[in-house]
Amino acid sequence: MKHKKLTLAILALGLMAFGDPYKHVKNVESLGNFHQRVDEYKPFKAGEKLEFRIHYGFINAGSATMEVKNSSVNGKSTYNLIGKGQSEGTFDWFFKVRDTYESQVDPETMNPVTFKRRVSEGGYKINRDYTFYQNDKLIDDGKHNEKILVPANVQDILSAFYYARTIDYSNIKEGDALELYSYLDYEVWPLKVRYKGIEKVKVGKQTFECMRFIPIIQQGRIFKDEDDMSVYISNDKNKIPVLAEAEILFGSIKMELISWEGLAHPLAKLN
Repeated sequence: MKHKKLTLAILALGLMAFGDPYKHVKNVESLGNFHQRVDEYKPFKAGEKLEFRIHYGFINAGSATMEVKNSSVNGKSTYNLIGKGQSEGTFDWFFKVRDTYESQVDPETMNPVTFKRRVSEGGYKINRDYTFYQNDKLIDDGKHNEKILVPANVQDILSAFYYARTIDYSNIKEGDALELYSYLDYEVWPLKVRYKGIEKVKVGKQTFECMRFIPIIQQGRIFKDEDDMSVYISNDKNKIPVLAEAEILFGSIKMELISWEGLAHPLAKLN
């Protein structure tokens, strides 16, 4: 469990941090939706690519990329979302990471159609393939003999981030909590964050105006306190992650945006 949560904390870009799981067979029909999506504009488009540098303490531990491409599934247009993470330098010598997450999503609903997860971390490997049947609230996870009941608009661990970018934050207030649901490792997981206000964030030589969120987590596992992880999202129409910082039980993690291209809107830079 700790291994899985540390991996997600590093590579899932903060908004995908989570608490305890709801089993996929437990009270799924009672899970609802909390938000309204933005309809008047798209926060991203095909061609967007974000690159991040990951630090573990003072060590340059690795890099991550997130990319959006046009694609299709069974003749229907989709966004192909691709997230990759890998260890680098000294960190690569003793804990080699090569992770790929790939999601095909409906560009209108932003719900996933298929999901692939290929994880290789220090000899530990995971291969997952899911097919979503959103109209029926079902998923074929490749493990069970029948399709599994899931909440409406259920996400995978990658699509959840892009879906969250489409939420209307115009009326959000400090202290408000937001929640999505994701299917991961054969379970439905709640993805919960709390809004903490607007802050200026300096990354490298750039300063950004950002919305700060903290994951709502169970303390005492990877994180000591709820405020031990902060995620800073650009306060503009793009809603891209600029910085994620975490103090964990055995060190600290920082992920910084180092380059971007193909954004749909101007970035909220202050210099």
